[in-house]
This record gives sequence, structure tokens and C-alpha cells, in this order.
Amino acid sequence: MDHRPEISPSLYRAGQGEPLVILHGFMSTWHQWRPVVADLVPYFEVIAPTLPGHLGGPAYEEDENTLAAAGDAMERHLDELGVGRAHLVGNSMGGALVLELAKRGRALSVVAIAPGGGWAPESGEADRLARLFARQRRLARVFGPIVPAVIKSALLRRLAMRDVMRHGELVPPADLVQMMQASLHCPIFPRVIDALRSDHARMADLEQISAPTLIAWPRHDRMLPMARHAARFRAEIPDVEFRVLERVGHVPTWDDPQLVAGQARDQR
Repeated sequence: MDHRPEISPSLYRAGQGEPLVILHGFMSTWHQWRPVVADLVPYFEVIAPTLPGHLGGPAYEEDENTLAAAGDAMERHLDELGVGRAHLVGNSMGGALVLELAKRGRALSVVAIAPGGGWAPESGEADRLARLFARQRRLARVFGPIVPAVIKSALLRRLAMRDVMRHGELVPPADLVQMMQASLHCPIFPRVIDALRSDHARMADLEQISAPTLIAWPRHDRMLPMARHAARFRAEIPDVEFRVLERVGHVPTWDDPQLVAGQARDQR
């Protein structure tokens, strides 16, 4: 079925071929993929929705604050978009969601880049992440009024984004403002924090994934360090491929767009 191209706050959709769904991380929007989509549309119908409960995306209406419930919301949204089985690519929270969708048989293939939810329950990582996200949001609220003026400096952009990417200076100022607005206007924020603190944001039943799956981890991931977050994915997903992405941070789409696009193309 042919679909009309769309570029809106809720969705990027363009290209022809097999469907490729790409899902962004927590407190972001589909704009996270802007540096990458031009390298993907010659090969796929690229579908990049803003996640339910995020700025510009559909409402998150589930009763539970669990990763499984977030998977329900995402699966329903794909149904609304007319997307059945697809190649799935996700980063961070989006990486956890593509794995959740793969468990349900929605994946032709999977690329999960630094997926969330892989920590061990006794590690304390969920509480650390809850504190980290809360700190990031407080800083965005405090410094928001002066951001448009100061981020003209490449050095300040790199410092501001050091937790999530290695080369924040590559993010155009307008995109950085949009990212900050997305973090401040994220209705699902308190529910995700609750899920982290109540241990409901951890992946389960990874052995149910049967689609070809690549787990790709940025070498310089400060948010979900590979040493503390990758082991369960490597051990529990059947026949998983694991790859280290060099010279990039947790959100690698600005650090090296062609490297990220290459991961998706390799899984066709």
C-alpha cells in the first residue's frame, strides 16, 4: 500500500519499499532521527513516529506504568498507522520498545541501539536513571530561558549534551532548542520515573524474540554504559548479533549519522 509522505510533529513518513519503523528515546521526538532519514528513504518506507506520551505524539492512555503497557500503546499506534510487520530500529527507550514489539511477532528484523531495560534488578541502575532524568529536566527548566543565546557556542553545545552524545557541537542550535522543549513537555515523564523506581521498566522474556536481532552499543555511552547494561541482551536473545559502535555516545544520530543508517541497512 502506498502512503502519502508526512512530516509533522507526530510523524515522519517517506520513501518506498519494505517498512522501517524507527523509534526515539525517552523525552525526545522523531526529530532525533533527522540526521539519518535521508540515508534510509532510498531503501525503505521510513516511518518515524513520535512515541505516545511525548511532545507532539499521541496520548499515552494505558492504565499501567510498565514496559509491557508501553508496548501495547506502541503496537496500537502502529495499527493506526497501517503498519504490520516491519524492520524495527530503536534507540534507548525506543530500543526497548522495538524488542518488546519483536516479542509480539511484529519484527522482520531488529536493530536496538543501547536499548533500555537491560539492567539487573540488584544493580541500582533503575534508581540512578530516575535521578539522572530528573536532574536533566531540572537543568532544562532552569537554563531554558538562556539556552537560545548561549548555544550559539559549539563548545557549550558539546558540554550541554555530554551525557547523551559525544559530539553535541554537531547539533544545530535550533535542534537543541527543540530537544530541550521536548524534555520539558513530555507528559509521560512522571509515569516513566514511577516505572523506573518501581522496577517496572525492565525487559522480560527476551528469549521470545525470534526475528534477526542486532544489539549495537555505543562505545562512549555515558547514560547506559555497556558494561552494566548489555549483558542480558547478549545472553538472553536467541542468536543475537552484538556490535560495538565506535566514536559515538548514547544517542549516536548526530555523532555519526551514516554509521547509524548503516546498521539499519545491514539488517535488510
